[in-house]
Amino acid sequence: MTLALGCIADDYTGASDLANTLTRCGLRTVQTIGVPSNDLALPDVDAVVVSLKSRSIEASLAVSRSRAAEKWLRGRGAAHVLFKICSTFDSTDDGNIGPVMDALRADAGDAIVLVTPAFPETGRTVYQGNLFVGSVPLNESPLRDHPLNPMHDSNLVRVLARQSKTRIGLVALADIARGPDAVRARLADLSKQGFGAAIADAVFDGDLETIGAVALDHRLSVGASGVGLGLARALVASGRVKPNASDAISEAPVGGPAACLAGSCSQATLQQIARAEEAMPVLHLEADKAVAGKDEARRALAWAKDRLKQSPILIASSSTPEQVAALQARHGRDAAGHAIEQAMADIAEGLVQAGVRRLVVAGGETSGAVVDRLAIPGFLVGAEIAAGVPVLRAVGASHGPMLLALKSGNFGGPEFFSDALKLMR
Repeated sequence: MTLALGCIADDYTGASDLANTLTRCGLRTVQTIGVPSNDLALPDVDAVVVSLKSRSIEASLAVSRSRAAEKWLRGRGAAHVLFKICSTFDSTDDGNIGPVMDALRADAGDAIVLVTPAFPETGRTVYQGNLFVGSVPLNESPLRDHPLNPMHDSNLVRVLARQSKTRIGLVALADIARGPDAVRARLADLSKQGFGAAIADAVFDGDLETIGAVALDHRLSVGASGVGLGLARALVASGRVKPNASDAISEAPVGGPAACLAGSCSQATLQQIARAEEAMPVLHLEADKAVAGKDEARRALAWAKDRLKQSPILIASSSTPEQVAALQARHGRDAAGHAIEQAMADIAEGLVQAGVRRLVVAGGETSGAVVDRLAIPGFLVGAEIAAGVPVLRAVGASHGPMLLALKSGNFGGPEFFSDALKLMR
């Protein structure tokens, strides 16, 4: 296998978003869970997205796991590697974006790295180095209150400078608008001044295409799925890849019971849960009981098994930001988050044992816990449910054929759960 593009994603839903973007651009794409074993049989593809659960772990672990993924990808011929991060730049002042970027840049030997979380089609733009969500800066949007990685500064030059050991510069929109050569000249000037990374402005899809064309001059880039879009279009435009992605979900239907799990606390997911209550049975976990032990997960499974034969079901641990803050105050932030994730993983494992083979999961941390527990090594990327969310067909799963959808909390419309199940046959 010789890859046109290798990607390392810092969470599972972000990996699905990126894999979906690459597939839409014509690249045959596989998403793996963790660094693949050498004996995992993968089809002939243009791109591999290695999914890690490294966004919120200790920085040194995130670095070591990301370096292992890069080594695997380079060994399969990937001349360029994208370190895929969240479009809201989720990280604390200690990392993990900066430390991972620094390590991968050193391994790649690049003098300077382009960085941007911009993805205009999902409302994420960068102007003068500031990240906007729709029409407002990130720190004024509802996304500022992420329970693990709250983002209270929209200026990404400052944010990344607090995490990285290198100087952080800016490629402003005026340079981007003048095209690839102007961006190359700006990067060369920054590099001469000792800058090791540069935040790139991007407001329109065309800006991403410029960034992608320039990024391919280097061995590493850092960004959200918008950078993946730019890289994929640049690969196709250069003739290095022929757009030939096929529908990976065109095989026989999986059928059987279907279930949804929601762990995200975003406003979008809370609205989607409320809408799902009109279409299917929904159970809300009692958070304190879920933190206290296994009984709450057992209660949820018993509830689900009584209903799965009649219709899809949804089990939610999602709460409002105020409820999350109160739970963290009672039990500790890390302990509460880990306990809820493991409760959802327990429930997912029990659902699969009960025959569920179509599973929709909302929330990055929840998706990571669920997929880890189910020990699914990889996915073929299929039809798009919503922007950034494809249907995934399990590859190498011990329990046989299975379809999943792994949704970042902020993605999808109000009817997302019903929309997903319609495509997952």
